[in-house]
Amino acid sequence: MKSRRKFLQTLTVAGAAATLPINLMAEQANKQKMIHQVFFWLNDDVEVNDFKKEAAVLGKCKSVAKFYMGTPAPTEKRSVVDHSYQVACTLFFDSIEDQNDYQVDPMHLAFIEKNSNKWNKVQVYDFVI
Repeated sequence: MKSRRKFLQTLTVAGAAATLPINLMAEQANKQKMIHQVFFWLNDDVEVNDFKKEAAVLGKCKSVAKFYMGTPAPTEKRSVVDHSYQVACTLFFDSIEDQNDYQVDPMHLAFIEKNSNKWNKVQVYDFVI
């Protein structure tokens, strides 16, 4: 009976110790700065400059630390470079939580509602820094 109790105590301590690093890593991950890149492939009838004026509102969302928007650079054509999109936005956030807030920001949601009919593809790349 004592050995079983000892085993259960050891198992409980080991389980708790194993979850501590996971919780700590999750907390640290939420505090990491992150970059959110969005690439838009617009419908043929959409004027790029008009779309850029609409997309500029994304940089005004409360949780966005920095915002850049542009079009494909006239760089050399290489197999690893994608020039097929029309507009790209890069948004910087001070934490993953800030990026989560951005996803439900009324200005972001209004932009999607108003403009989603203007693109035929959107690709997002998120990464922590």
